[in-house]
Amino acid sequence: MHLTVSHNQGRLVFDRMNRYIGRLSKSLTPENVHRFRTNSRRVEAVIDTLAPESRNKKKVLKLVGKLRKRAGKLRDIDVEIAFLKNLKVPDRQNHRAQLLESLAEEHVRRARKLSKAADSSTLQELRKRLRREQAAIKLDGVDPLRLAASALPKPGPTPLTEKTLHAFRVGAKHARYLAELAGERADAKIFVDELKRAQDAAGEWHDAVKLKERAEKRFGSASESALVSVLQNISRARFRTASHALITALTTLSHPEQAAKPPAQLRHKTAVSDTVDRQGAVA
Repeated sequence: MHLTVSHNQGRLVFDRMNRYIGRLSKSLTPENVHRFRTNSRRVEAVIDTLAPESRNKKKVLKLVGKLRKRAGKLRDIDVEIAFLKNLKVPDRQNHRAQLLESLAEEHVRRARKLSKAADSSTLQELRKRLRREQAAIKLDGVDPLRLAASALPKPGPTPLTEKTLHAFRVGAKHARYLAELAGERADAKIFVDELKRAQDAAGEWHDAVKLKERAEKRFGSASESALVSVLQNISRARFRTASHALITALTTLSHPEQAAKPPAQLRHKTAVSDTVDRQGAVA
């Protein structure tokens, strides 16, 4: 039964990837770019972990990675523009408006680069190589949840830094996408849901910190820009929440008996972070 589920889930990963390759070739809407990026990571996780080593595997991972990074840069700008538009801050220095204008200009450049990279011949080659890898993957005897658990990042005794938090975030995504191959199994759903909660918090931090870095580069320090000051406050608060959420999830998943329900402390932390974000936005 589990093998049948794993085969079906694996097929769905490749089917979705092909669907969003097609949509990306037609229109670079924020939704299409986001779905292509997300499903690229899914197919990368499956191929990297389960496909036998081959020349085609190396080529397809390189090709998917290149397109995903291009799509990721465009997606980041979409998110940053939406973040800024919803950020209610006094803009006497006109920094928010200037940054929005700069982001809009970069969006045009990034969209052009992605469109050029995702030309019809490249996407045709990608589809062909993905079909080869799908045929090469053998799921007989594979337990996706065991694979996912072994792929989880291992927290050490030292607190997370921004660099290690980002690495843990990427590693947790990889593990989650492997666990999804187990389908609706109760233990797999708990595993996926725990990581999804943590990744949502880490994703919100990542969005804020990238925008903060962009603002600092353009406007200087917090003492020179009210916008930079607000973004620093938000990113610090989100870093604390994301670090706690990710460590909590990884600790919970390393002790399956604790994974039956989401930690109350994590819910409290998320609520505190939301309050801080709102306060930062109106400061």
